[in-house]
Amino acid sequence: MPSAETTPRFPADSNSAGIKGVTSQRLPFAFAQDQQVVLTPGRVVLGPKVTQLGLREVQRRIGGAEIVVIEVDQMAFDTALAEAYRDSNNAEGSATEDISFDLEEAEFARRQRDLLDEPGDAPVIQLVNQMLRRALQSGASDLHVEPHEGGLRVRIRVDGVLQEMLDRPDVPVKRIVSRFKVMAGLDIAETRLPQDGRIPLSLGGRVIDTRVSSLPGHYGERIVLRILDRSTGLMPLTDLGLSEAQETLLRKLAAFPNGVILATGPTGAGKTTTLYSILQLANRSERNIVTVEDPIEYDLPGISQSQINSEIGMTFAAGLRATLRQDPDVILVGEIRDAETASTAAQAALTGHLVFSSLHANSSVGAIVRLRDLGLENFLIAATLRGVIAQRLLRVLCRECRVAIPLSADDRALFERHQITPPNHLFHADGCPSCNGSGHAGRMGIFEITEVTESLRNAIDQGESEAAIKSLALTSRDTLTGQGLQAVADGKVSLGEALRVVGDVT
Repeated sequence: MPSAETTPRFPADSNSAGIKGVTSQRLPFAFAQDQQVVLTPGRVVLGPKVTQLGLREVQRRIGGAEIVVIEVDQMAFDTALAEAYRDSNNAEGSATEDISFDLEEAEFARRQRDLLDEPGDAPVIQLVNQMLRRALQSGASDLHVEPHEGGLRVRIRVDGVLQEMLDRPDVPVKRIVSRFKVMAGLDIAETRLPQDGRIPLSLGGRVIDTRVSSLPGHYGERIVLRILDRSTGLMPLTDLGLSEAQETLLRKLAAFPNGVILATGPTGAGKTTTLYSILQLANRSERNIVTVEDPIEYDLPGISQSQINSEIGMTFAAGLRATLRQDPDVILVGEIRDAETASTAAQAALTGHLVFSSLHANSSVGAIVRLRDLGLENFLIAATLRGVIAQRLLRVLCRECRVAIPLSADDRALFERHQITPPNHLFHADGCPSCNGSGHAGRMGIFEITEVTESLRNAIDQGESEAAIKSLALTSRDTLTGQGLQAVADGKVSLGEALRVVGDVT
């Protein structure tokens, strides 16, 4: 990334040898983007198309001491812009001035006129923008807008746990709900039926996509937004939190020429991220890779991606059938939801294709029972299934404030029952300013991976029970509970968090 520290190119009347001092107040995002200047404490970054107006404004805002001036190319400038405006710990007022949400123009132009965009309704628009902004700056995965008898409650899901953002009796509930529906291109006149849409947004240079769902309720329509941050990018396999043995096994599964590989877990457990990471292992120039997704969460270079649209008949099953006529080597199906999709995926595997997909099941072995429930014959499951990944996300303890607590006799017995060496002590989440009092800082993945070996294939073909298959496939320490307890023993998560997510399943 080319960069150079230089003397700024100021107007001719400037007698400065450099930019001096800096104010703590950032330039408004739109101004910084248009004028190609990023002002942060201690330095200013200039893009290739920096304007005299931008330089004058920077000079106007600064005072005494010398600061670093860096000139960069367009790609580096875009990165610096996104980093500077990615998060905001300022007061709500200054955050409103510095960062603004922008609807993607191409999308919004095709939608109905926003009737709420009137001067009298501006506070509603501001409040909705504040909700979206705070959700993104908190790293939330979901935003819940819930009308109730006393007004409106807004909650966000951060690290898998819902947190209240707002609960007020004095807000215009219907107008706020209508604002969300207009932004998502939904019919604001229809309040009796559920609706689905999306809101494409940008915040501080980050491209954000949100899936919007409305559901009629007793006190008004409930709105839930699933937030997809496309700028986070794909994670390499090494960053998922896998053990060395698990990483080796996934590489082996991705190298198979045919078969079905499944990722299981509840909504928000990171199944799509894992599948994309494995798909990158299979992405070779001599392979044709096609995906059928709902929605397309990340852009995958060199891979053909198709969006599901059930309203016009483009279902997972229909998309998968069409994909088979595209001469694919590897197929990613976003989710197996019904018997038709399951059957088509199995047929694709039988005809020489490698199929990746997700499935809702509680464990890796539970996926086999789920496939049976969807109507697949035992011999077909045994012939096509190559491996299953079950995963969960656990909140990681904040290193700054975690507190050691003694290990009780019951806790020790729990570790020993799952073949995990008991630690000398456990850690408890306490809370401090660095983690905003939550006691946690981010999440980590735990994985239960089952490879369908010859003995397991025979057990599936003979219709063995889930318990019998599990005894063949996994040891106690290899299960999700065992992996969660290992994370506790390593001091990464609390015992309460592990049991909350995976339970004590033997």
